[in-house]
Amino acid sequence: MLSRRLFLTLPLAPLALRASDSFYLRAQDRVVFYGDSITDQRLYTTFVETFVVTRFPKMPVHFTHSGWGGDRVSGGGGGSIDQRLKRDAFDHGPTVFTCMLGMNDGRYRAFDPAIFDEFAKGSAHIVDEVRAKAPDCRITLIRPSTYDDITRPPLFDGGYNAVLIRYGDYLAKLAEGRQCAIADLNSLLVSTLQKANTENPTLAQRFLPDRVHPQPSGHLVMAQSLLDAWRAPSLVSNTILDTNPRNVIATENTNVTDLAVEDKITWNQLDWALPMPLDLRDPAIALAHKHSGFIPRLNQHLLTVHGLAAGPWQLTIDGQPIARVSAASLQAGINLSDYETPMARQARRVHELTLKRTRIKNARWRELQVPLETESLDHRPATLAQMDVLAVELERQQRAAAQPLEHVFKLEKVS
Repeated sequence: MLSRRLFLTLPLAPLALRASDSFYLRAQDRVVFYGDSITDQRLYTTFVETFVVTRFPKMPVHFTHSGWGGDRVSGGGGGSIDQRLKRDAFDHGPTVFTCMLGMNDGRYRAFDPAIFDEFAKGSAHIVDEVRAKAPDCRITLIRPSTYDDITRPPLFDGGYNAVLIRYGDYLAKLAEGRQCAIADLNSLLVSTLQKANTENPTLAQRFLPDRVHPQPSGHLVMAQSLLDAWRAPSLVSNTILDTNPRNVIATENTNVTDLAVEDKITWNQLDWALPMPLDLRDPAIALAHKHSGFIPRLNQHLLTVHGLAAGPWQLTIDGQPIARVSAASLQAGINLSDYETPMARQARRVHELTLKRTRIKNARWRELQVPLETESLDHRPATLAQMDVLAVELERQQRAAAQPLEHVFKLEKVS
């Protein structure tokens, strides 16, 4: 009999499914998400944070969300660009800096060379400042996100998104010249919108209801694009079992023990990652996933069982009925991300803590630190310090909630 824990030496799936050693982020990275109101929504950024925490629960990475509504490459309501960079990026000691600007820089009009020149010079200044003030920081430039000229007619010939694409083309050249990474948060959302609009125009308009600011459905697609640029692994775990003879054929990113084959099949499984929690009950998110392919690309939680008698089988995890699945489907392999599992609920709890932590940090920054920085208040430093303590405590809870747990699996033949 083969070992119950056998790591694959030959590929059973495309390379993209593997837990990757080439992921862009590293242990103890400090990531600063910098941008305008779209980053300030804290949606694509918190999706990315939760993905990293659940997919790499043993790899601590720290996140700061520093978007400010209305910002351009010159700055905005939070101060000049140099003020913003110092206070909202460099003071956090970033080892990774992402920047998505451009939506406001183009001024919502047809392409204007003079306006574009301001954007180009300002973008180069940002990169050069980061290089000067944080020389070891890795920079990811992000093409401006989508302006919706798809579900509604463009306001002028060619449309505003075409202007943003030209701005993004410049950023790609700047990234190449300055040795930065580049992420495209425009193209996939455009193609997803086009397909969604063909299927359900009313629902597709909910992706960007004001044409500028995506709702969670749009932000999920944008998070997928950033994770793609960062070479995020698709695999949660992969388990391949055989019941005749009883055997654990292979495992990836998981440990399977105590496989028993009697009138029912049972085993214990300890995955080393969690699936990304997706609220597919939201019809807009479900439509976005359908046409962007988030689950096939980034949420492969695989189970394959050979040797089962034909017919339906009931899958139970920790005593909870999960799904009735045919032997043929189990033979081909199922994706547990398609079902409501204890692992999905655990990941959802992680995301809840992600949102709570980022709200506390945002309140500290936007309601206390910045508005009161010119006031002489004796208790301001202590209050800010206490908010920091609370945010750190929430981060510890977030990490603890993501740690792997062992689960009891059972398959029973349905008569």
